[in-house]
Amino acid sequence: MLYTPISSKQRILAQKSSKLTKKSIRWLVALSSIPLFGIVTAFGIAPNSPSFGEIPVEEIVLDLDLSIPDALAEAQSNQSFWRQESIRRGDTIAAILNRLDVSSEDSTYFLQAARDSRAMRQLRPGKTVYAQTTAEGELLSLRYFFGNEELFLMEKTDDAFKMTEQPIELDAQIHMKSGVINSSLFGATDNAGIPNNIAMQLTEIFASEIDFYRDLRQGDRFTIVYETFSNDGRRAKTGRVLAVEFVNKGKSHQAIYFKSYNGAEGYYTPEGESLRKAFWLSPLAFTRVSSGFTNRRFHPILKEWRAHRGIDYAAPTGTPVKATASGIVAFSGSQRGYGNLIVLKHNGKYETAYGHLSRFAAGLSKGKRVNQGDVIGYVGSTGMATGPHLHYELRVDGVQRDPTKVVLPTAPPIAKRDLNTFKDETHALLTRLNIMRSIHLAAIE
Repeated sequence: MLYTPISSKQRILAQKSSKLTKKSIRWLVALSSIPLFGIVTAFGIAPNSPSFGEIPVEEIVLDLDLSIPDALAEAQSNQSFWRQESIRRGDTIAAILNRLDVSSEDSTYFLQAARDSRAMRQLRPGKTVYAQTTAEGELLSLRYFFGNEELFLMEKTDDAFKMTEQPIELDAQIHMKSGVINSSLFGATDNAGIPNNIAMQLTEIFASEIDFYRDLRQGDRFTIVYETFSNDGRRAKTGRVLAVEFVNKGKSHQAIYFKSYNGAEGYYTPEGESLRKAFWLSPLAFTRVSSGFTNRRFHPILKEWRAHRGIDYAAPTGTPVKATASGIVAFSGSQRGYGNLIVLKHNGKYETAYGHLSRFAAGLSKGKRVNQGDVIGYVGSTGMATGPHLHYELRVDGVQRDPTKVVLPTAPPIAKRDLNTFKDETHALLTRLNIMRSIHLAAIE
């Protein structure tokens, strides 16, 4: 929280004091006085009545000293406060210090002192840098939680920067939030104060149940229970989603996190069915379908009607493309109208294809194994494409199929030996979901 030593009104007056030292005040009837920093001022009131006749007017010049007392100015300069800045993609520590209003002198000294810091080389987008400064921009302290639960701490002592990097113990907090979609999912999660990392987890949990590009409707709602971790009252990192309900087109989808005794973990329905399917519905995060699977479409380049045996997702060049299922790279290269193309071979009779890529992920080659959710390439417009987009295909026994209409295999449910433990551990999470849903619905009504 930012504490300002003097009010906004006082600052405005102080800034204009040089112009107000000599001020001509025209007054009509009465003199009065009010205290302003201990200085007397004057004001006049003229009655709006014709019976007073001619009212004499006299001009008086008064000295109005509106400068800030020395004691108040000294207190302001000694005041310190904490600021925080989120790390952005491509950020440098110099840019972050500038946004934190650290003086150029202290920024230079800090950059020199921290040039060998391991933490300053791990500026991860979304994480937060905390800085304690004076009103003059002097850097007193800086904190940054990085790596695997580690703290970078800088404290200024005797005009020198003392720095440490050390493991920390984190305190866990559980949060419960609800929201309604009016325009977009991210807009709703932002309005509810939910971190972006949690919003992304939500989409991945239901990636095989809900198509977040085509299925979302205004009025869809969600309730989510998630964890965060803090140190000394400051958030260090965001944890995982523990339980979530998403109501899409009137249908409720619920997921509970569970980790078994042998270390296997995942998200399950309250009945213990796994939500992890072998295939996600989409290989991109938050985009739009520009062309669906159809037997008849007018080709924008060939200028003829022909079948479109895949789904096109419009997205900016460079958008990461993720594998919809785990598999082996069967092809990686250029192929006719597809342009840069990746074909993944999955267990059994399934293949997926990703076309028009601008480039491939580093290290990707034929025969390499990839996991569901791994980035395999980036959106482009190579091959027969009028603009940047991803052409995605699901092939069954070598034949392209509409992925929205194919029943795909799922992961096994909770093992019988774990079922009682699952029910015991998830009961409290379901209770939290139900309570939060009831509160949210009552607030809407």
